[in-house]
Amino acid sequence: MIDIKLLRSEPETVRENIKKKFQFDKLPLVDEVLSLDERNRQIKTEVETLRAERNRASKQIGSLMAKGQREEAEKIKAEMSLIGEKIDGLSKEEKDVEDKIYAIMLRIPNIIDPSVPIGKDDGENVELQRFGEPSVPDFEIPYHTEIIERFCGIDLDAARKVAGNGFYYLTGDIARLHSAILTFARDFMINKGFTYVIPPFMIRSNVVNGVMSFAEMDAMMYKIEGEDLYLIGTSEHSMIGRFIDTILEESSLPLTLTSYSPCFRKEKGAHGIEERGVYRIHQFEKQEMIVVCRPEDSMKWYDKLWQNTVEFFRLLDIPVRTLECCSGDLADLKVKSCDVEAWSPRQHKYFEVGSCSNLGDAQARRLKIRVNGEKGKYFAHTLNNTVVAPPRMLIAFLENNLNKDGSVNIPEPLRVYMGGLEKLNPKK
Repeated sequence: MIDIKLLRSEPETVRENIKKKFQFDKLPLVDEVLSLDERNRQIKTEVETLRAERNRASKQIGSLMAKGQREEAEKIKAEMSLIGEKIDGLSKEEKDVEDKIYAIMLRIPNIIDPSVPIGKDDGENVELQRFGEPSVPDFEIPYHTEIIERFCGIDLDAARKVAGNGFYYLTGDIARLHSAILTFARDFMINKGFTYVIPPFMIRSNVVNGVMSFAEMDAMMYKIEGEDLYLIGTSEHSMIGRFIDTILEESSLPLTLTSYSPCFRKEKGAHGIEERGVYRIHQFEKQEMIVVCRPEDSMKWYDKLWQNTVEFFRLLDIPVRTLECCSGDLADLKVKSCDVEAWSPRQHKYFEVGSCSNLGDAQARRLKIRVNGEKGKYFAHTLNNTVVAPPRMLIAFLENNLNKDGSVNIPEPLRVYMGGLEKLNPKK
C-alpha cells in the first residue's frame, strides 16, 4: 500500500505506475481516493470547528449559570445538543469515508523500482545472468516421478486415496534426501548470519491482508472453517506478521531471519504435463529468508538474497539463472522481484525454483511495522526470498545428478546429511 500523501501530491506518478503494470481498470481508483480524501479533510475541518464552538459554548453556559441566567444557559445547551448530534453524524461519515479510502488504497499497486523492465506478463520477463553450464547428457532422462519410483521413493496413488490430487508420500532414500536438502539449507543460512525460526503455520485474516493482495489470497490460501485462521502459503506471511503493530529500534536493524515451514496452496488453475508428479502440489516444505531493514538498505539486501539462492543451488551442482520479473508480472505489493530458475536437462529449459522480492514499505505500512530512528518514526522495508522448496527442488537435483546407470550423485556438501553416502543406487 502506497502512502496517501504521495497519491495526494503526485497523482500522475501513481497513474503512470498503474499504466506500467497494465492495470488500466484501476486508473479510476486514483480519482476516487482523491475525491474521498478531499471530503475526509472537509469533515475533519467541520468537526474541529463544531468542537471549538461547543467548547466556547460550555464556558459561556458556565458563566451564565454563575450569574443565575439559567434560561439563557438552557437555550444554549439545546443548541449545543444539536451540534453534538451533528458532530456524531460527521464522525460516522468520517469513519465510513476512511474505510472506503483504505479499501481502495489496498487495490492500488506499489510504486515499482525504475529498473524494473516494462512488460505485460511473465512472457516478457528478462534473463539477467546464468550460473553454471547447462548440459544435456547422452542418455535419456526420465520424468521425475519415474526416477523417484526407481528408488521406491514415492506413492502418489495412496496419497490420492488419503488426501486427493496434489499430495504425495515420499519414502526411503528420497524422503531422506528431501530432509537432507532442507537441513543443509537451514545450516547454509545460519552460516550466512541469519537467525533460524520456526513460525506458526496458521495466521489470522488481519495478517493475511497485511502481507498479500486479495487476488493472491483467493488463489493461494486455505481457510480454516469456523476460525479466523488461514494455512500459510509461505512462512514469509507469519514471519512478517510477527512484527505487526510494533515499533522497532533502528539500532536493531537489519533483522535477518531464515524460517522453515510446511506450505499449503490451492494452486488454482494448475494444469498440464509439468503439473504431474510433485512439480505443482498443495503441500510442500520450504526454507525461506526474510529481511526487515531501513529503506536505504533494501536494494542491497535484495541483491544479497537472490545471490544466496544461486550459491546454494550451485553447491549442489545445479545450473541456474536469474530472471527479472517485468512490471506486469509483479504482484501489487512488490517494488522489484526476480526468479531463480534451475536447469532441467530433461526439458532442455529452466524452471522456477525460487523467487526474491523487495516489497518496500508496503507490508510494513499495512501491518504498522515502524522504526524509531534518529529523525523520527518511519516504516521499515521488508524482503523475502526462497532458499529452497523441495520437493520441486528434487526435480532439478535428480535430473542434474542422475547417472546413466540410474544412480544419483550426492554432492559433497550434502553427504554429511546423508550418512556419508556419495551416491544413491536405485532399488529397481
